[in-house]
Amino acid sequence: MLREKLVSSFMAFEEKIDVQTDLHDIRTAAIKNFENKGFPTKKEEAWKYTSLNSILKNDFSVFPNTENTIEYKEVKKYFLHEIDTHKVVFVDGVFSSNLSSTTHDGIDVCLMSSALNKPKYKMVIDTYFNQIASKDESLTSLNTAFANEGAYINIPKSKVADKPIEIMYFSTGSEKALLVQPRNLVIVGENSHVQIIERHQCLNDNAVLTNSVTEIFAAKRAIVDYYKIQNDAAEANLIDNTYVSQKQESHVSVQTFSFGGNLTRNNLNFYHFGERLTSTLNGITIIGEKQHVDHYTLVNHATPNCESFQDYKGIFSDRATGVFNGKVFVEKEAQKTNAFQKSNNILLSDKATINAKPQLEIFADDVKCSHGCTVGQLDETALFYMQQRGIPKKEAKALLMYAFSNAVIENIKIPELKKRITAIIANKLGVKLGFDL
Repeated sequence: MLREKLVSSFMAFEEKIDVQTDLHDIRTAAIKNFENKGFPTKKEEAWKYTSLNSILKNDFSVFPNTENTIEYKEVKKYFLHEIDTHKVVFVDGVFSSNLSSTTHDGIDVCLMSSALNKPKYKMVIDTYFNQIASKDESLTSLNTAFANEGAYINIPKSKVADKPIEIMYFSTGSEKALLVQPRNLVIVGENSHVQIIERHQCLNDNAVLTNSVTEIFAAKRAIVDYYKIQNDAAEANLIDNTYVSQKQESHVSVQTFSFGGNLTRNNLNFYHFGERLTSTLNGITIIGEKQHVDHYTLVNHATPNCESFQDYKGIFSDRATGVFNGKVFVEKEAQKTNAFQKSNNILLSDKATINAKPQLEIFADDVKCSHGCTVGQLDETALFYMQQRGIPKKEAKALLMYAFSNAVIENIKIPELKKRITAIIANKLGVKLGFDL
């Protein structure tokens, strides 16, 4: 079984890398938690609608047997190549220097392995690494046990990143089945601003399971715009765990675009540690065939005068399954909270499924909180109206679905990325949208 294979591989992993004593203790506690809990099952309330059983039957390689290289021209289309960006790129979990463009010029955009193992980063690692990530959740613990490689981004106080940062993970498929576990750490200092794009991309149809963990720390008045593009191959599986810590007056936005892959699970957790801050969680899901996308969100309002906004749109066809399981938790001290949560979904097939469970837990008495969920089909009256004005049915459907998604698309602050996402949506809907973006 994969669980036993991973536990037995842990000692071999630690022997391969130069591990500090305190990191060894963190890793050992994490692997013990995973060993005790194992992979999550549908018996757990948080995983009620998502089963990993079919994925875990694969005999995943924990470490790739060969180191593969990729030419830029082979993967150029996956980058935001229209503009200049910092790039941190990994191939089968291994850093690719020829595809990357890292920097230490005023900001740090580099490797997690360097930060974990070099003495000059020790104080930062001691302060931030594994501080907001769950110590209890089994897949996060599994990632922590094997955490060594990923992106390390540190934007010091009063700095604006001069260009967006792309974090790219490619899987070549050289292994019959590969498990990769990237670990990202993003630290954004007081009054600083950064835009980050993250993408996982398999380059063939061999099975891949990515168990990713990202910790984001936003200091006072920091602004973080984080974009996740999920448009992977048919046999790719992604479990994405993202943990966000916010201090006062910070603004953090995480936008998730789920279009491809076999199974995708997004665990997105926001924790508040200051007043007058804003958290934004947006998502668009467009899937078909037997694809499965599960969004599990938590916003923990622990301080007064804060806001959170969640807006998730889903379009499901064929036998696709969508899940939205979102929780807003307002603690007793968090007076004057404004929390808004919405999940709107369209089913294009009578065999498509959406499981929606918006939740509010409120222990404060002076708050403004709302949540809502809709599940339906395209408006036949609007469709008829558009056809009467000469728009073919297929294009009319696409325009209605684009309009349905547009509220989320409008929140994208990188124009070139907005064009890219719109092009992917048009491709998913099978039309050319005849208007400028």
